[in-house]
Amino acid sequence: MAGAIPVEQIHQSVLLQETMGFLAPHPKGTYVDGTLGLGGHTLEILKRSDPGGRVIGFEWDESAIKRATQNLSAYQSRVTILRQNFAEINVGLKNLGVRMVDGILVDIGISSLQLDRGRRGFSFKEDGLLDMRMDNRRELTAATLLKDSSEEELADIFYYYGDEKQARPIARSIVREREQTKIETAKQLAAIVARSVPKKFHPRRIHVATRVFQALRIAVNNELENLATFLKDSVDFLKPGARLCVISFHSLEDRLVKRNFRNHSNLHVVTKKPVIPSQHEIDRNPRARSARLRVAERTEAGKEVEHVISKHG
Repeated sequence: MAGAIPVEQIHQSVLLQETMGFLAPHPKGTYVDGTLGLGGHTLEILKRSDPGGRVIGFEWDESAIKRATQNLSAYQSRVTILRQNFAEINVGLKNLGVRMVDGILVDIGISSLQLDRGRRGFSFKEDGLLDMRMDNRRELTAATLLKDSSEEELADIFYYYGDEKQARPIARSIVREREQTKIETAKQLAAIVARSVPKKFHPRRIHVATRVFQALRIAVNNELENLATFLKDSVDFLKPGARLCVISFHSLEDRLVKRNFRNHSNLHVVTKKPVIPSQHEIDRNPRARSARLRVAERTEAGKEVEHVISKHG
């Protein structure tokens, strides 16, 4: 569309300065950005680790890789991009011959590219098909999930992945609707959700279908399972003293990160409480409002590491 603002100008990396402060990139370091997206965090790592720092970026969204490659073109000799999910960090790094890195970052949020391009069904602002796959090589789509899941299965998805209190009436309405017609588009689903939830239960700050869309996206992309695998495998690649920074946007994700950090024998929790965006950042970028950053540091075997608490804690 003529005069449209490029996605790169709309997208703003969340908790950028805070994350860089914990990661502390240096010129001899090798870092992993497990969720490359449009390259915002990676770009900052490259700038701060100039001239010799290296970043290995994992990203399974082909469209995002194309944009990130353009955005990082000035640093192409110092960036390696793998079209893989961060859950594949073990295979990805081993295939590159990388044994240890100086820091790892993941931002487990949906990018502006996905939200603002409605044709993939991540948002109901445009009437795109209910796809929601981060990686178009995967078979399962949101439309297929809605078609094939039982009422009970749908209710569980909405409740556990979306914290949706009206999960059962929404699931019942979807099953009833799909008996009459195919549910294939984002606006079609949003309308069904809106009709099935009494007005008095509609949230004030978000659209009534927001949690349902979130839950479907998590289910379609196995997001919690991928995060659990990543948290288990990534620690082995951290050098002693190197840090793992995880930005999450969902309470289920945040609890998973918190639990894994605390229970891992080789990790020392740096942030006693999650770091949250400043009001200034939220005003500038409302999508940052639910972001939570947790940081842990790899310890040396048999050596106690002084407990460090973030200034936000």
